[in-house]
Amino acid sequence: MKTALEDLSEGISLESVNFGGSMRIAQVAPLYESVPPKLYGGTERVVHYLTEALVHDGHEVTLFASGDSSTSATLIPCCPEALRLGNSVIPLAHHMVMLNEVARLADDFDIIHFHCDFLHFPFSRHFQTAHVTTLHGRLDIPDLVPLYEEFSEVPLVSISDSQRTPLSWANWQATVHHGLPRHLLKPGQGSGRYLAFLGRIAPEKRVDRAIEIALRSGLPIKIAAKIDRADQEYFDAKIRPLLREKGVEFIGEINEGQKSKFLGDALALLFPIDWPEPFGLVMIESLACGTPLIAWNCGSVPEIITHHDTGFVVNSIDQAVAAVQQLDRTMRARCREVFERRFSSERMMSDYLAVYSRLRGKHFEPVAIGSGSV
Repeated sequence: MKTALEDLSEGISLESVNFGGSMRIAQVAPLYESVPPKLYGGTERVVHYLTEALVHDGHEVTLFASGDSSTSATLIPCCPEALRLGNSVIPLAHHMVMLNEVARLADDFDIIHFHCDFLHFPFSRHFQTAHVTTLHGRLDIPDLVPLYEEFSEVPLVSISDSQRTPLSWANWQATVHHGLPRHLLKPGQGSGRYLAFLGRIAPEKRVDRAIEIALRSGLPIKIAAKIDRADQEYFDAKIRPLLREKGVEFIGEINEGQKSKFLGDALALLFPIDWPEPFGLVMIESLACGTPLIAWNCGSVPEIITHHDTGFVVNSIDQAVAAVQQLDRTMRARCREVFERRFSSERMMSDYLAVYSRLRGKHFEPVAIGSGSV
């Protein structure tokens, strides 16, 4: 009896011959959002940019993702729509079915690139096909130590050098910073004369700090942010009362097409995080729009933002307020220049191709069950 995924993927041929150095590449995305997301969503957005760049470069790419995804690659739909949009109670169940399908088709690829955290580790350690995992989340959680000790052979990519610090001994292959298509966002002139906050409402994102910085600077602030169900109580108790302050405007989630104007019209993007941010895609979105940042010295921030060049890296609200007064229009051209040089999707693709090529040349010996450290 066929599985649902076998029915969905029936008739899709994954066999090809490599010509001119092209590769057969599988990209395995989380199923919480579509690829690309309709609104907020970092990991799935990065998977989309990478996938499209690889297809444009002539590679045969297969994307395992939700059925409402849009891609130039061959799509193997692993659930009808993004799990966040539906009524999924146990999202893990859908991911397990997807990973079983990846395992079934593993021999059809030159390399499999996972973006679904560590869910696939028990599957992929038995593959002979080359594979690599980009970790998109925080790693400073004690529960992760025994997991990565057990699966110490799994090849990993970090999205910042800072991200890998808690597990510095893991099997890191490279750090690959995220990238965006050069044409995606257009630079603006900051003509809106407001400060911006873009991202997600959560305690660690510290939109409360952003509001205080704006109020103390005498400037309006526009907040474009998603509210997860898990953070609704925090929003109602801590953030909603602050929205009554003069000059504070809450917009809600915005889509890709709205970002150029939202970020480009802002004097600066406030990124006052209070956690070890693994990357922070919004930072390079801001750079692409020519908008400098005022960001807390946490996690990846010093790797992405250069102090007094593409923004200000600060340690307090006082320093952030002072930085607002130092914003220089000449920074805007510099921000766009740095984006094009360091954070394009073409550069990201090139970095990943180097990892793929190196791993494809290695022999992957399946690990026998029970051979781990436990």
